[in-house]
Amino acid sequence: MNQYETVFIVTPVLSDGEIKKSIQNVADMLKKEGAEIVHEDHWGLRQLAYPIQKKTTGIYHIIEYKADNKVVEKLEIAFKRNENIMRFLTIKLDKYSIEYNEKKRKGLIGVKKEVAAEPVNQEA
Repeated sequence: MNQYETVFIVTPVLSDGEIKKSIQNVADMLKKEGAEIVHEDHWGLRQLAYPIQKKTTGIYHIIEYKADNKVVEKLEIAFKRNENIMRFLTIKLDKYSIEYNEKKRKGLIGVKKEVAAEPVNQEA
């Protein structure tokens, strides 16, 4: 089994309940097909880089999972059939990507460290 990461954008015109239901349907489909969900991250409402279907915002959600490539094919077909999903992207993670995602979840990557301000010498 390979590890994949799928990002999908849900249309923002849905109610909160419908959005949660759409996201849950994706997770349920993955579990039904035998995939193991490693991590989910909900980014929420974000500005799109360019309009999609005359919409300038979308609700982003990321699912990281372990599955066969046939599961990915079925998932992408389901995305294409679902009119609430505006866009999606699935990538196969290599060992470096998996390691990076694990470190990011633990907080070792992506946290800005505060730099101690050094006093400036103004003797000039």
